Amino acid sequence: MSFEIKVTSNLGDVSVATENERGHSAEYLAQRCADKICGISENSTPEVRQQAEAFKVAIYQTILYYMKQAITSDRTTVTGLLKRQGHNDLAKILTEL
Repeated sequence: MSFEIKVTSNLGDVSVATENERGHSAEYLAQRCADKICGISENSTPEVRQQAEAFKVAIYQTILYYMKQAITSDRTTVTGLLKRQGHNDLAKILTEL
């Protein structure tokens, strides 16, 4: 279960999103990042909006790719540390995630 709250005030937009018993997915975080990098004005012409949306999709895909690479790399590092400390059972569990 997850939920997101968005509040708009004279200080700007604030949003809070939660997940139940897990962190946010790489897809969710990549989308949030792409949204921050590439804002699109509501007043844009259709041609500019279409080009900006295409750019935003490319940004999202690039961010998602490298986030997944970072997750894999970190798990490899932690798995190696666990194995060196004699926790092969925990290393195996982490590898299977």
